[in-house]
Amino acid sequence: MFLEKIKSEGLAHLSYIVGDQGKAAVIDPRRDCQVYIDVAEQQGARITHIFETHRNEDYVVGSMELASLTGARIFHGKALPFKYGTGVSEGETFELGSVRLKILETPGHTYESISIVLADTSFSEDPLGVFTGDVLFIGDVGRTDFFPGKEEETSGLLHDSIFKKLLPLGDHVHLYPSHGAGSVCGMGIAAREFSTIGYERKHNPILQLTNRSHFIQHKVKEHHYRPPYFKLMETYNLEGAPPLGSLKTPPPHNAHQFSQKMDEGMIVLDVRSAEAFAGAYVPGSLAIPLEMVPAFAGYFLNAQQDMGLIVEHQSQVKKAFTYLSRIGHDKISAYLASGMVEWVTKGRKYEQIPSIHVDEVVQRITHKENFTLLDVRSINEFRAGHLPGALHIYVGELEENLEKVPRDRIVTTFCGSGQRAIIAASILKKQGFERVENCLGSMAACAALGCPILY
Repeated sequence: MFLEKIKSEGLAHLSYIVGDQGKAAVIDPRRDCQVYIDVAEQQGARITHIFETHRNEDYVVGSMELASLTGARIFHGKALPFKYGTGVSEGETFELGSVRLKILETPGHTYESISIVLADTSFSEDPLGVFTGDVLFIGDVGRTDFFPGKEEETSGLLHDSIFKKLLPLGDHVHLYPSHGAGSVCGMGIAAREFSTIGYERKHNPILQLTNRSHFIQHKVKEHHYRPPYFKLMETYNLEGAPPLGSLKTPPPHNAHQFSQKMDEGMIVLDVRSAEAFAGAYVPGSLAIPLEMVPAFAGYFLNAQQDMGLIVEHQSQVKKAFTYLSRIGHDKISAYLASGMVEWVTKGRKYEQIPSIHVDEVVQRITHKENFTLLDVRSINEFRAGHLPGALHIYVGELEENLEKVPRDRIVTTFCGSGQRAIIAASILKKQGFERVENCLGSMAACAALGCPILY
């Protein structure tokens, strides 16, 4: 028997391949799915089964892509009218050598959510592990806000799924969720990616809310953000996404060619570091540092619009392309060859965003200077501590709240480290704000140097 976890950075997506005696099953595959075929080949196995624990909202599931390459059958919960695959019900089992996979219907995060219980029948019929999807995480549980007006109902279903079906599996059972720390599908997911039912029962703070009403009240009060691209993911993952195999990484373009495509309507995504973007950027471009692309590109980019990339070095092109394709952004037609060096040496216009040290921000606050400190962290981060006088607007909601930002004074963007702040700064510049700064280091610098913090 073998079991391997595949982690997709940025999205904090965790998928799995498990098998025995020449057969393998994949749980919640990502769109770029060759990795599962490689693992199966290394194990001398053939992928015969693909399971989706639920219709995912935050990435394009790779089930159809993987099935087309392997001939495997796809299975998912029966409570949604999927246009592909086969619905499964409580108690169904699947045998792959000594691997037995048993279906549990565990609604709550979504109505069709399932969990998959793993047993090694060469030793025992008892559960050995459970793939919980977005129902139970390590240190947290799944969000229940995807059905407006039904939050109490879904929270109650989640409580029942966890306390009546998952926890009774036994404290020894290993936990295999579909997301790790950083996922938008939970709020307090632990940084480690290993745990057991027993450990979670004892230490997961949400599982201490054993009373059903208290559990529901807690879940209903949670605040989660919902990027606009989730709607596209829900459609793709219900009907099937376009095949990834036909997509190609974008070709290089010189400054003249790149500029021409911009004139034709191509949007520009700059994935360089916050420091690099602030130093010189192509006017009108959107800044999202590379490792933040999976989490934030879906807030600001139209998946149907042509896109060009600006990178620090050529090796980032494939990574950016992979990140974007995982969230359904496939129309990437160009990248700027040699990056900003090509742009500036051809005499093209560029702009800059001044960077400000946190000490100067504190001095301005102390002397009550007339400026706007725009804190673009999440509401939970803001409530946990912020600088006096800060205006809070979450970066993902900035575009629809621009009227709240004064245009007659300096706007200093601020976040946890300066990375989300550069996204916000680039948005403000695109929208015609003239005096914009980025506080590099932001709250992390405050923690290192000391700042007046309000709670």
